[in-house]
Amino acid sequence: MHKNHPFHLVDISPWPILGSLSALILMTGMIKWFHMFNSNLLFLGMISMVLIMYQWWRDISREGTYQGLHTMNVTIGLRWGMILFITSEVFFFISFFWGFFHNSLAPAIDIGMVWPPKGIQTFNPIQIPLLNTLILLTSGLTVTWAHHSLMENNYKQALHGLTLTVILGLYFSILQGYEYYESSFSISDAAYGSSFFMATGFHGIHVIIGTTFLLVCLIRHLMNHFSQIHHFGFEAAAWYWHFVDVVWLFLYISIYWWGS
Repeated sequence: MHKNHPFHLVDISPWPILGSLSALILMTGMIKWFHMFNSNLLFLGMISMVLIMYQWWRDISREGTYQGLHTMNVTIGLRWGMILFITSEVFFFISFFWGFFHNSLAPAIDIGMVWPPKGIQTFNPIQIPLLNTLILLTSGLTVTWAHHSLMENNYKQALHGLTLTVILGLYFSILQGYEYYESSFSISDAAYGSSFFMATGFHGIHVIIGTTFLLVCLIRHLMNHFSQIHHFGFEAAAWYWHFVDVVWLFLYISIYWWGS
């Protein structure tokens, strides 16, 4: 169909409504798991979500790469969309830091007016947390290396940088999982447990999402989807990864180091 404008009018797609329904199933499954210790519905929601994500991303990759629908005007809109999304994520994490500092700067009488509350054995900030900080800072360097290699049309170096970033992201998640497993306190242990696990847990979920985002970019790079001037999919992933990086620095300084 011929059009006389540079914008992308999206075709009718089943993925938004199916994605919403699978998110509903996922959340209902999580509530069922918490209250009835039955994870069947949760796994069903997760499987449907992964299938929808795969097909939705596949369609967007086709539109941007093969159909040429992501014109310069469209990418400006995509950039603003990503900027506003990351801004909303910044405010999301501000709420956790607000809660943490509200409780830690003036501890309530309920928790003995001390921070951390009595009986909570905090993590040593110069062990796994420091290693995780080094891993994320290094991954910030490797993703920048990959980005600059793409801009210089260096396929091999971009591949190496992206692969290293994905490996470092996975390594971070494994170490955080081990840290949670070894933890002497839980999410239900006073305001400290709630603040710690909500803030670091949501950051951990963001690391998994960011790693998945970069893994999709790595697969697309292997399929020659990116060029020197047309690689916003990767750029958005890099922006998101730098955001995750900066949030971790604040988490490390305030919760692990100062808060312990």
